[in-house]
Amino acid sequence: MLDIRLIREQPDFVKDGLQKVGADPALIDEILQLDARRREILSQVESLRAERNAVSREIPKIKDPDERNARISQMRQVGDQIAQLEKELEEVEQTLQTRMLEVPNLPHPKVPFGKDESENVVVKTEGELPQFDFTPKPHWELGEQLGILDFERGIKVSGSRFYILKKAGAALQRALITWMLDLHTRQHGYTEVYPPYLVKSECLYGTGNLPKFGDNLYHDAEEDFWLIPTAEVPVTNLHREEILEKEQLPIYYVAYTACFRREKMSAGRDVRGIKRGHQFDKVELVKFVEPHTSDEELMKLIEDASDVCRLLKLPFRWVQMCTGDLSFVAAMKYDIEVWAAGCQEWLEVSSCSNFRDFQARRANIRYRPAPGAKPEFVHTLNGSGLALPRLMIAVLENYQQPDGTVRIPDVLRPYLHGATRIGVDGRLE
Repeated sequence: MLDIRLIREQPDFVKDGLQKVGADPALIDEILQLDARRREILSQVESLRAERNAVSREIPKIKDPDERNARISQMRQVGDQIAQLEKELEEVEQTLQTRMLEVPNLPHPKVPFGKDESENVVVKTEGELPQFDFTPKPHWELGEQLGILDFERGIKVSGSRFYILKKAGAALQRALITWMLDLHTRQHGYTEVYPPYLVKSECLYGTGNLPKFGDNLYHDAEEDFWLIPTAEVPVTNLHREEILEKEQLPIYYVAYTACFRREKMSAGRDVRGIKRGHQFDKVELVKFVEPHTSDEELMKLIEDASDVCRLLKLPFRWVQMCTGDLSFVAAMKYDIEVWAAGCQEWLEVSSCSNFRDFQARRANIRYRPAPGAKPEFVHTLNGSGLALPRLMIAVLENYQQPDGTVRIPDVLRPYLHGATRIGVDGRLE
């Protein structure tokens, strides 16, 4: 959520930022009108209350019964006016809050201008693309031949965009998750948390998933629980409505969860294999930091996520999102994409974002910069560290061998009882 004072004081600046991210700046005019009406009503209510209080003190001193009764009747009318204005005030404030929640974050000044994803910028590429003396297979062929991916039974159990991992496939994903958690906690300084997969509505409002993306979320209307689209939601809300001390910052959290999304917006895209599903696993990194450090913390976050690719010896690249491809909540965002030799494409395995104070305002997460100082909003950041199943795709496709087996990356072998490959029968060897 943006600061209402920024909208009041620099409306043209805000409108310009919204135009850069493809949002309608007319929303700001409506917000300013609502805000002006809100303040006008508050002024009227305050004036009427002052009048009522002053007259109420005078009434007992009035000796003439007719005059006293007239003043009492007058004050009843004032009371009715106050009640009517308070009702209007409540309606205006609700509408204003709704409109404020619909405004996306403004782009960071260093974000390159562009109309859509075609104008994103490849910042760097690291690692050599693997070379094969045979034609590498895509994971959907490789996985079915090894018997570690079962699409038919996934569809039978749950429908399209679901699948079953079996044998070494299930073990490989479990090993990747455990190894990534160990990497981020032991080498990068994150604190591991295991959050609920079901959250309250206010948690999704806090992270910016509601109201905009409600159609893409799974909702239990009876209990008003929502299945999380990412661990970012419960982890960010760990400190909702809290005032942190300066000494507590920065706070780094890492969490493994399953994630649930309807994928309505991606209909027709990546229908082969396991690139997109309604349920998938992810290791998520979340940061709470002081505002003046958030740009530096973003780069550290990207490096932490990139270490997963480096240690797995997978080629990857950083792609900076232009203004036209920023998410609703991000002020600055970089994607980490890994190369998949069978699909012959770069696959996004992490989106690392600096939200600045956008989420913190929505979730009311503040810190005290000095003892006795007025609390200020923290900056929040998050990124996958990394996301399955696309990391699985990259490992399977880049490590496949001519005989149809798959070599296990060195760093994962201790997590798979020393196994060095996935054999042709789909078992660890």
